[in-house]
Amino acid sequence: MRKLALLLALAASPAAATGIAIKVEGEANGTITIDLLEDVAPGHAERIAALAAEGAYDGVVFHRVIEGFMAQTGDVQFGKMGQDMRQAGMGGSDKPDLNAEFSDIPFDRGVVGMARSQNPDSANSQFFIMFDEGHFLNGQYTVVGRVTEGMDVVDAIKRGRGQNGAVVGQPDVMTSVTVVE
Repeated sequence: MRKLALLLALAASPAAATGIAIKVEGEANGTITIDLLEDVAPGHAERIAALAAEGAYDGVVFHRVIEGFMAQTGDVQFGKMGQDMRQAGMGGSDKPDLNAEFSDIPFDRGVVGMARSQNPDSANSQFFIMFDEGHFLNGQYTVVGRVTEGMDVVDAIKRGRGQNGAVVGQPDVMTSVTVVE
C-alpha cells in the first residue's frame, strides 16, 4: 500500500522524490544516498524514482565497474542477482527509452549519469556513479544526480576486469533502493 501511495504521489508531482537510498552488499557494504536533480533532468529523475518505488532496482547488481572511472548498475531486465548474468547490462525496464536531457553539469567524482547505447535518446533504467572526473562525457550523457552520502561505499564496489569492466564472479548488489525526500 505504501508503494502504491508513493507511486501516485510521484505521478502527481515528479518533484516529490528528491533522491534515492541504495543499500549495497558484497565487497562494498553500506548505503549510498543520491540527490536526484529534478530541475536538471526531470524525466530521468522521475524514471529512477518510479523504478525505485516499484522495487525494480532491488536485487540488481553492479555489472560494469571500471577502476578510476565509474560503477554501472540498473539493468532491471537482465541484472538481477541469481539470474544468468551473461546479458547483464544489455537490458532496461518495460518503460520506453528517454530523450536526452543534457546539461552543463560536469561529470565529476560522485556525479550520477544515465547509461545509454550509441543513441543519445536510449537511456532507460541503467545509471552509473563516477569514481573520478570524466569530463569527456560532458554534454554526451545525461547527469541525473549526485552522491550526497556513502561515497566510501561507492569506492569499495567490486571492480570489473578488462577494458569493458565486466564484473567476474560475485558482483556487488543493490539489495534495496528506496525513494527519500
